[in-house]
Amino acid sequence: MTATSLRRWAWIHKWSSLVCTVFMLLLCLTGLPLIFHHEIGHLLGTEIEAPAMAPDAPRASLDEVLAVAKARHPGKEGMFVSQEPDDDAIWYVTLADTPRSDSGLKQVAVDARSGEVLGEPSLDSGFIHVMYQLHVDLFAGLPGTLFLGAMGVLLLAAIVSGAVLYGPFMRKLAFGTVRREASPRTRWLDLHNLLGIVTLAWAFVVGLTGVINTLADPIIDLWRFDEVSEMTAPYQGLPPPERFASLQRSVDAALAIEPDMTVRFIAFPGTTFSSPHHYGVFLRGDAPLTSRLVKPVLVDARDATVTDSRELPWYVTGLLLSQPLHFGDYGGRPLQILWAVLDVATIVVLGSGLYLWLRRRRTAEDRDPLPAGAEVRQ
Repeated sequence: MTATSLRRWAWIHKWSSLVCTVFMLLLCLTGLPLIFHHEIGHLLGTEIEAPAMAPDAPRASLDEVLAVAKARHPGKEGMFVSQEPDDDAIWYVTLADTPRSDSGLKQVAVDARSGEVLGEPSLDSGFIHVMYQLHVDLFAGLPGTLFLGAMGVLLLAAIVSGAVLYGPFMRKLAFGTVRREASPRTRWLDLHNLLGIVTLAWAFVVGLTGVINTLADPIIDLWRFDEVSEMTAPYQGLPPPERFASLQRSVDAALAIEPDMTVRFIAFPGTTFSSPHHYGVFLRGDAPLTSRLVKPVLVDARDATVTDSRELPWYVTGLLLSQPLHFGDYGGRPLQILWAVLDVATIVVLGSGLYLWLRRRRTAEDRDPLPAGAEVRQ
C-alpha cells in the first residue's frame, strides 16, 4: 500500500472515528443493560411472571383476555395483543385512545391460562425505558433514530478503515503485542489496536444490524405501501366495520392455515400492521431462527375469514433477523455474556481511541510509521 493510500485511509479513519465516538460510547453504555433487560427487570421487581401451571392447562379465550384488559381501562381501544417468543404464558394487551394514536398507551399483562390480570408494565418510565429510548432515538423520535443510523454508518467506515490500517501498523510487531515498557500512550495504543482487531467482526455485525434497525419505520412503511396495500386492495373505499368479529375466532382462522405456527402478535383493525378492515395475525415458528420471523395473515374483521397471507419481503425479513442479532438475545445466557464482554471491550476501544487523539503529542519513543490519526482505530 502506498503512502498516499495510507494517508487517505488514515484520514477516513480519523474523522469517521472522531465524529461518531461519543455517540457510539453512549450506545455501548446503554446497550449493556439492554442485553440483560429481563434479568434487571427481575432485580428491580418490574418483570412480570406468570404463576406456575401445568403446560397442558386450558387456555383462556382471547376474547376474555381482551375483555379483562379493557375493563382495567374503560374507553380505550385495543391496538395489539402479543406474546414474548420464549414465554407463551402471558398475553400483553396494548390499549390506546384510538388504534392509530400513540396517546394514552396502556399495557395489561394477562395470564394466558387463567385469564387473570398479572400487572401493568410501564411503557414510559423506569430505568430500562430510559436506556432503551436513549439507545434507539435519544428521546428525539424518528429524527433521533436516523441520526444514530448516520453515526452507525460512520462507525462502519471507522471499522473498515481501521482494519485496512492494522496490517501496515503491525508489520514490525507480533500479534497481540502490548509494549508494557513503553509510555502510557503507547501502551494504550497497543491495547486499543489489540482489542479493536479482536472485536472487529462483532463490532461490524452489531454496527450493521444497528444501522438496519434505525430504518425500521421506513421499512415498515415501504411494506405497507407495497405489500399490505396490494393485500387489502379489494377493500379500498369500503367503510370500516362497525362491529368486529370474535378475536379468538379470527386467530383460530389464521392458525388453521398454518397449524405448525403460533401467535407472535395480533394487530387490531386500523393499526400500523393491519388495515381498517382486518385483524393482522402475525404467526411465528418454534425454532430459534423461525421464532424471530413472522408470517402475516389478514383476517376480515367482519366475519373472521382469512383474506390473504404471504411471506414477508426480504427487506422486512432482514430487519427481523437483525433485531435479535443486535442485542444477542436469541442464544440464551451464554450469548448474552459474550455480547456483554464484547460490548465492554468495544467501550475500551472507543474510550482509548478518544484518549489517543486527545494525547496525540508524539515523542521519539511512541512515534509510529503511519500519519497522525492512523492509530485511532475503532
